[in-house]
Formats: sequence, structure tokens, C-alpha cells
Amino acid sequence: MNPSVDCKKKEKPGPPPKFLIGVRVRGSLKSELCDPGSLVLRVGEQVVVDTEDGPKIGNIVSNKIINFRKDSSVAPKKILRIAEEKDRQIERSKKEREWKATLLCWELIDKLGLEMNLSRVVFFEEMNKSIFYFTAEGRIDFRELVKQLAAKLRHRIEMRQVGVRDEAKAITGNGICGQSLCCSTFLPEFTPVTIRMAKDQGLALNPSKISGVCGRLMCCLQYEHDIYRKMIKELPKIGKTINTPEGPGKVVKNDILKQVITVRLLDDDYMMYYHLDELRDYLKKPQDNPAAPAS
Repeated sequence: MNPSVDCKKKEKPGPPPKFLIGVRVRGSLKSELCDPGSLVLRVGEQVVVDTEDGPKIGNIVSNKIINFRKDSSVAPKKILRIAEEKDRQIERSKKEREWKATLLCWELIDKLGLEMNLSRVVFFEEMNKSIFYFTAEGRIDFRELVKQLAAKLRHRIEMRQVGVRDEAKAITGNGICGQSLCCSTFLPEFTPVTIRMAKDQGLALNPSKISGVCGRLMCCLQYEHDIYRKMIKELPKIGKTINTPEGPGKVVKNDILKQVITVRLLDDDYMMYYHLDELRDYLKKPQDNPAAPAS
């Protein structure tokens, strides 16, 4: 037998982690769910994560999340350790370079008269390059900007145009609820949000009330939408004539969460309030038969 041949058996992967931690890895515009192993971690703490490009520092943005993707073929990134002083020193050095690059870019954008808004600069020391994230209404010819940035910074420059939602994710901040933005903490991906979601939840269609800091509809409108849709299906439609214990009436309002139905009686024009449970048997009877069910 050839001794140079490695006869070690390939180690079987261990069981998937029960909990994952949301981490914003340096250079990424989104948070990722990572495996903390046996580490006890807190939100805001800096950690070192094992990535495809080697160990990178990141910030914990969300607490333990149950791992629902236990059957996923893609293993979550592993948190190697809590960041040490040497890691934080490297991070501070990179941030200083990024801030200088940001000031320079703002100056050049103004000088060149470019209609664009710089969102964020990320410096990658291992690749000797910086990525400049920006927003703009249309296409921007930034060739001269890249040329001047490269000449002054003396490393590779990459420009990336992002949407306003990505900009909010990159900059971070607080929503009208007072909490940190969902997109910059635990939301890994954006999903479509529609005005129908606000209507189904009975919200006033006031842009200042249902829009996030990015100016788009708030991501949280989707969180409970499925539950609202399920509850709405059990309620009679507004304007529909239904049977009630006091006789037939027309539905004028539904309180979805309380499951309370407001009905205007047809005989005397009185307004009556019923819980859905009080009307279940009446709603099953045909509309043309206003008689109450037999007791």
C-alpha cells in the first residue's frame, strides 16, 4: 500500500445548527444567517465569519433565529470567533480609508456635475479595490469619475448603482416604529410589497404612514398579510346584505383583528355590532331568507 495515499475517511457533516445568528458581514449589503456554534453572542457584537474570501469581520444584527432550512444543501457560514482587538484595529483602518474615499468622491461628483448620490464606499484590502455604491435616476457616465478616483486612491475602482431600498439597507437607520430597519438587520432578501397589502389590513393609504425611510412601501406590510387574508375570507364583504338575529342588514364595516362586523339593519336603519361567532349560523343561510335559525 502506498504510504503517500491519504486513507483517512471523509468526515461526515454534522447535524445542521438548531439556531442561526443574523450577521452583517463587511462589504455586504445584506445580513446573512450564520452558525454561531457554541458561542454566546449579543446583538451589536463584532465577530469574525468564515467566508469564501477568507475570514471577515461582521456585526451581529439579530438574535437567535430558528433554523428552518435544515434540509438546505447550502451550509450556513460559520462564526469563527468574537472579534479581537487586532481585528477591530484592521476594521478601523479600513473605515478611515473609506471615509477619505467618500469625501473625495463627493468632491469629484460635484466638480464633474454628475446627477448621482453616493451611498456607501467599501474598501477590500485583500483585492486592493474599493466599491462605490450610488443611486441615480437614470444611467450615469462615470468613466471620468472612475479615472480620477483611481489616480488619487491608487487602487481599483468599481461603481455599482443600487436602488433606494438597497441604499437604506446600506446606510441603516431606524423606522417609524423606532426599531432598526428590517432590511439592515434580519431581512436577507427583499420581497415584493404591494398597496393591496395595506388595503387588506385596513390601513389608511397615507404615504407618510405606510412608506419606509427609502420612500417605498414598508417591508413589514407583508409580515402579517397572509393572516389578514385568511381572516378577511371569513368575514362578509362590505355592502353585502346578510341575515342577523335582528333581521336582514347591510354590512358597512369590518374590524378584521377583532372580527367585529358592523351592520345597518334594513327595517329600522339601526347600526348593530356583531362578533363573527354570533353570525356564523346566519351567514350560512341564503340571503333571500332573512329568518333566524331555529333555537
